[in-house]
Amino acid sequence: MQELLERKKGLRRKILIVDDELVAREILAAMLRDLYEVVFAENGAEALEFIRKECHMLSLVILDLHMPELDGFSLLKILRSDSEMRRIPVIVLTSEKGSEAACLQSGAADFIAKPYDIPEIIRARVSHSIELAEDSVIIHETERDSLTGLFNKEFFFEYGRKIDEMNDHMPMDAIVIDINRFRIINELYGRSYGDLLLKRIGSGVHEIVQERGGLACRSDSNCFFVYIPHDDNLPQVMKQLIGKLGSVTGDYRFSVRIGVYSDEGEPLDMDLRFDRAKLACRKLRNSYTTCYNQYNAELHDKELFHERLINDMDKALAERQFQVYYQPKYNIRGDKPVLASAEALIRWFHPECGMISPGVFIRLFENNGLIHKLDRYVWNEAAAQIAKWKAEYGITLPVSVNVSRVDVFDPMLGEELTEIVRNNGLTTAELLLEITESAYTDNSQQICDTVAALRELGFRIEMDDFGSGYSSLNMLTSLAIDALKLDMRFIKHICEDPKSARLVGIMIEIARLLEVPVIAEGVEKREQMELLKEMDCDVIQGYYFSRPLPSEQFAGLIEKQLKGE
Repeated sequence: MQELLERKKGLRRKILIVDDELVAREILAAMLRDLYEVVFAENGAEALEFIRKECHMLSLVILDLHMPELDGFSLLKILRSDSEMRRIPVIVLTSEKGSEAACLQSGAADFIAKPYDIPEIIRARVSHSIELAEDSVIIHETERDSLTGLFNKEFFFEYGRKIDEMNDHMPMDAIVIDINRFRIINELYGRSYGDLLLKRIGSGVHEIVQERGGLACRSDSNCFFVYIPHDDNLPQVMKQLIGKLGSVTGDYRFSVRIGVYSDEGEPLDMDLRFDRAKLACRKLRNSYTTCYNQYNAELHDKELFHERLINDMDKALAERQFQVYYQPKYNIRGDKPVLASAEALIRWFHPECGMISPGVFIRLFENNGLIHKLDRYVWNEAAAQIAKWKAEYGITLPVSVNVSRVDVFDPMLGEELTEIVRNNGLTTAELLLEITESAYTDNSQQICDTVAALRELGFRIEMDDFGSGYSSLNMLTSLAIDALKLDMRFIKHICEDPKSARLVGIMIEIARLLEVPVIAEGVEKREQMELLKEMDCDVIQGYYFSRPLPSEQFAGLIEKQLKGE
């Protein structure tokens, strides 16, 4: 490739003239020597030996058809069948009328008739053939991924669209192959091993395409696209593909996710087919039971619904479709439970879709960063409500709000929360901040630094869903928090399962060592509350006391508390 680029910059190209007649060789050389470096061979056998040695330095072969030892037709056939030598363009010399077509069909780039034409015409034919061949090589080099030999993504889609157009949009299946944890594989076994794995997978993918027809490319560093004619027997296709990848790699250290869009006659552009195959592939991220997933109507409807929620979010915030509900937390350490605080929980009442579960839109907004807007809406609503209850009832009822992992990385977080508190005439101790335990494992140092900074501002931090993540005990000893909130899944079976009860007891003991109170959420039965009280739990939250309530109904709990009921 480098030699080719240098020749295109203006260096003299080398031309081999193959002819058994000395005079014919010299006449052509005289026409070309001022522009090219010219070398000679007297017959096909001599020419073949020279070409094999100088393959990468030759720009053109001018070949007579009738020679001893190895004639021009035979040499041309050998050159066209070799992957390296076939890139060299060949112009044939002939005096036979009608042989031009046969030469072109055999792979010749052009022909020069004997006796020779005007020198300017011959030089033009030579120049044109060389330029076409060099441009073709450059295109070939740039259209292929240098590591796997498969198409690059841009050429893959370009050729795929041409296949669709030329074949009247015949049914084609789109397949996305993604290597699981490829970054970790590179770190564990080295980049050279990772490159070898990619080459072998590329080889397997290429074999599949050769057997079934179609195209393949390496889309990203560890992702492959395959575009093949539709097959109604998808399980068999997947079995063949997975088997092929296993056979060419012979390695148990890697696994793949495969997403498929199977064409059932729906007229879709190639780009959209692969968008759907990628979606099916992404759905396998946390699956350990299967390695392939097919895009279907359910996935399609879900994708459209999620897209609608994303598009409707700003309007929903402006129209206050989101409503904050409050679930009470009761201190159970005394003789009688006492309302101690509340947790702010968001609900979305969509004018057309109805009540949308937080389990749907919160995860969706966390994944695309929109949770940032929603959290701020909740913080402002909760702070305003604390101030309202404070004015109405003369008491301070702290409310805890969620701080997502997206918020934690915002350098302006502390300043923004402080401004919200100040604008509502509150202190930082009245707005409690819940950070889920799993967030601490993403970037533990960043989280710890953020938590420490918030506590310096006077905010109190509750670690939410304790026990559901993977925080180490060593990290807990150095973590600045003000309360541990036990994940509700541990509470569900504490009355029936001694192991669950013992595990909850251990977590409460950990809290005692850290000298922070324990909050148990998800308490639904009196028996659970009494057992937790025996275990020295501090605060209870759950349906046993109350479901989450709108602010107007929650006010009734405050009034009961003030009356001593």
